[in-house]
Amino acid sequence: MKKNLSLLAVSLILLMTISSWIQAAEIPPRLKKAAESIDPLLAYQLTRTMASEEFAGRLTGHEGYTRAARWAASKFKEWGLKPLDSKNGYLQPYPSPYTVVDKASMTLHLPGKPDSEGKLQYEKVELKPEKDFLPLLYADSGEHTAGLVFAGWGISAPELNYDDYAGIEVKGKFILCFRGTPDPTRREFQHHDEHRTRMRVARERGALGVIYIYPEAQANPNGDWQPGFMPGMITEKTADLIFKEINSTTGELKKALQTYRRPISFELKSRLSYSVSSRHFPDGIGYNIAGWVEGSDPKLKKELIVVGGHFDHCGQHLGLLFPGADDNASGSAVVMVLARAFASLNPKPKRSIMFVLFGGEELGLQGSTYFVEHLPAGFEKVTAMFNFDMEGEGDGAWCGVSAEPAHLKEAIERANQEVNIIRGFGVIRSVGVRGSDFAPFFLKGIPCASFGSNGPHLAYHGTGDTIYRINPEIMGSIAKVAFLSIYFLAQK
Repeated sequence: MKKNLSLLAVSLILLMTISSWIQAAEIPPRLKKAAESIDPLLAYQLTRTMASEEFAGRLTGHEGYTRAARWAASKFKEWGLKPLDSKNGYLQPYPSPYTVVDKASMTLHLPGKPDSEGKLQYEKVELKPEKDFLPLLYADSGEHTAGLVFAGWGISAPELNYDDYAGIEVKGKFILCFRGTPDPTRREFQHHDEHRTRMRVARERGALGVIYIYPEAQANPNGDWQPGFMPGMITEKTADLIFKEINSTTGELKKALQTYRRPISFELKSRLSYSVSSRHFPDGIGYNIAGWVEGSDPKLKKELIVVGGHFDHCGQHLGLLFPGADDNASGSAVVMVLARAFASLNPKPKRSIMFVLFGGEELGLQGSTYFVEHLPAGFEKVTAMFNFDMEGEGDGAWCGVSAEPAHLKEAIERANQEVNIIRGFGVIRSVGVRGSDFAPFFLKGIPCASFGSNGPHLAYHGTGDTIYRINPEIMGSIAKVAFLSIYFLAQK
C-alpha cells in the first residue's frame, strides 16, 4: 500500500511539474519564430490543389484519390519527413471497395383525386439531383417503381423493446425514414444508427432501398454496396410533399417520434420511381499518407504523437464534383503545414511526431482504424493524437479534448494564449457514429484533441464546398496554436 501511495505521489508531482511548466514557461524566441513562419497562404494553396478537378473529389480507392495521395507523399518527401517504411514509402495501403454512381433519377407519384371510374390518379413530380434528392453513393444499379412505407427511424431492436418494422410489410417497397434513434441518451441504440446496420436490416426484410429524409441532400459514401439494393435520400421539403396525404409534415412526424419515443410506422399511397446506374469496385485500394519527424531524446523518441486529418471526400458522381475543400482539404492542409514546420525545426522536440492523412473517413473511419491497428514498428506508445477536421470556414475554432490527462488541455490553453483563436472547449468522453478520425485512437485509450473551425460550413457534403469558401487565416491560426501545443507535449 505504501508503495502504491509513493507511486501516486510521484505521479502527482510529475503532473504538477508538467502543468506548471506549461503554464509558466516563456516560449523561446526560436519557437515563436517557427510558429509565426507557418504561412496561411501555403495552407490555402494546398487546399486549392486538393479540391481541384484533377483529384475528382478524392473518393478513397478511386484513381483520383490515388493521384492525390501520391502528390501529398511527394510533399512529405520534399519537406524531409521520414517515410513509414522502405517498401511503401509514405503510403500505407489497405483494402477499400468503392462505388461510382453515373446516373440517377427519382420521380414521386403523389395521390390525387379518383377518376370517373373511381380509380386513384397520381401526380408526377420529377426530382432534381442534389436539389431534391441524391442516391447514397453505394447504391447498386436498378430501376423500380414501388410503394413507400414510412418506418420512423428505420430501426429494428427487439432486444431494446423497440421495432419500427412491427406491423408493416416492406418487401418490394422503399422504406422512408429519418436518421437518428428514439432515445439519443441511450448508447445501446448507437449500433442501430449506423448506416450499415440500417441498410442490412432493411435488405434482410426484402426492401428495395432505404430513403433517408435529410434537411438537405448531401453526398454520402458511408456504407456497403449490396447487390440489388438502392438506398437514397430526399430533402425534408420533398418529404413534405409526400406527407400531405396524411395531412402532416416532416417536422410534425419527427417531433412525435422524439416526444413519444415509440414507433410510428405506416404504408403510404404515394409511390416512387427510382433509377440508378452505378459501378462497384470491390478490389479498390485506399492509402493513408504518413511521414514522421524523429525526436531528439534517445529514450523519449520512442514515444509518438500522431497528428492527423482525413484526406478523402465523396468523389465525383452524376456528373457532379464534390470538391471537399472545407471537408477536409482544409484539415489536411493544416496537418501538412504542421509537418513542414516541424521538419524545418531545429533542434527537434524530444518525442517523435507522425503526420498522417487518413483515407476512408467518409466511408466510416476506415483509414484511421487501419492505422491504429497497424502502428509503425519501433515505437513504444502513442502519447497523444491531434485531429483536424473542417478547419477552413469561420473566424474562430473549437477544440474537443480528452478529460485525462489534464496537461493535454493545459498545453492547448497555453498555446492559445499566444494565438487566441479557440473560442471554446469540449470534453471527449465517448465516441458515436458521427465521430472523426480521433475515435479509433480514443477507443484504444490514447488521449485525443480534435480541432475544427466554427463554420458555418454551409455546403457540407455538397458541390458548393469549394476553395471560394475557404479563409486562409483561420487555417493558419489553428495551425499555429496546434504547433505550439504539440511542441509542448513532445518536449515534456
